[in-house]
Amino acid sequence: MSDKRHPRTLLVHGGTRRSHYGEMSEAIFLTQSFVYPDAATAEQRFIESGPDEFVYARYGNPTVRMFEERMALLEGSEDAFATASGMAAVSATLFSGLKAGDHIVSSKALFGSCLYNVETLLPRFGVEVSFVDGTDLDQWRAAVREDTKLVFFEAIANPTLEIIDIAGVAEIAHRVGAKVVVDNVFATPVFQRSLDLGADVVIYSATKHIDGQGRTLGGIVLGTRDFIRGTFEPYIKHTGGSMSPFTAWVMLKGLETLDLRCRAQAESAARIAEALAEHPAVERVIYPGLPDFPQRELAARQMETGGTMLTIVVRGGKQGAFRFLDGLDIALISNNLGDARTIVTHPATTTHQRLTPESRAAIGIGDGMVRISVGLEDAADLIADFRQALDAI
Repeated sequence: MSDKRHPRTLLVHGGTRRSHYGEMSEAIFLTQSFVYPDAATAEQRFIESGPDEFVYARYGNPTVRMFEERMALLEGSEDAFATASGMAAVSATLFSGLKAGDHIVSSKALFGSCLYNVETLLPRFGVEVSFVDGTDLDQWRAAVREDTKLVFFEAIANPTLEIIDIAGVAEIAHRVGAKVVVDNVFATPVFQRSLDLGADVVIYSATKHIDGQGRTLGGIVLGTRDFIRGTFEPYIKHTGGSMSPFTAWVMLKGLETLDLRCRAQAESAARIAEALAEHPAVERVIYPGLPDFPQRELAARQMETGGTMLTIVVRGGKQGAFRFLDGLDIALISNNLGDARTIVTHPATTTHQRLTPESRAAIGIGDGMVRISVGLEDAADLIADFRQALDAI
């Protein structure tokens, strides 16, 4: 299918493979291996497989390939590879393209597990890492060296919602031939195409908006065919972090409604952000769609909307935040995001609890901060729920 079609059409039809039965819904090919008509075919397939020729489910599978091709059409990439989780996608991207002695530059505002990969694991294997304030292009210019191999950042930082100027960082990195790797999960593939802005590799935790209903873990990496097949695939084939066929089928079902869900969630998030900004128990509302968002111009340039996520700072520190969380009736306390259900998270004691208080403060995570992933419930009901919980503080 042509990638010139509207994204909503691609999300329903892109990459579809039908068997001779002509099934409407995508088939789940639950098989580990594949049968060859003769020994010569087996030999040839191990040398080079065609687009509909498979060897082993860890290497590729028809259901998984449908998901990869549909995502590649949506993102506008040459190829894609699906993984067992979002963190499998992040770690495999980093480790597949780096070796001892290499140098990378990373923004310091990262999800806890991403930070563990770049702060702890990569240096353990001899990779030198320089950290910068991702919003400051001067720091990127100072940190990127002639021998820098890769730069890594979240397009929108978790949970502070700081936005990185992708085009600006890409210009700096590409001058020395460094790859630009972007975790785009908060921006979603619906509201931002990072490859068009200069990224070389884009990563998603498909666990989030792509599944969107709290069912399965998954990830996907998108980029050039040379990177996906020449660098990433050999690593993931031999380390085992590939996606299962059943998970891929669930993700395909999620893609069919991704555009509709994200747009409804973003519309509600904007209404909630405006409603909570004036509440006396709220010290600050952080949402890219608000007029007072510090990077409002950059957000408008890179993203179609303000997105589905917002962060608030509740007065009273941890005690105030916990009172707010415990007083909610509709919103659920969990650490996932992008779900059909509205989810609230206290980053300082959950997703970023491994960091020292000083490290959390350095990236803007305080004890009163609460991350809100807006779901598909009625926006007025959610606003009423948040207000009554804030009133009780």
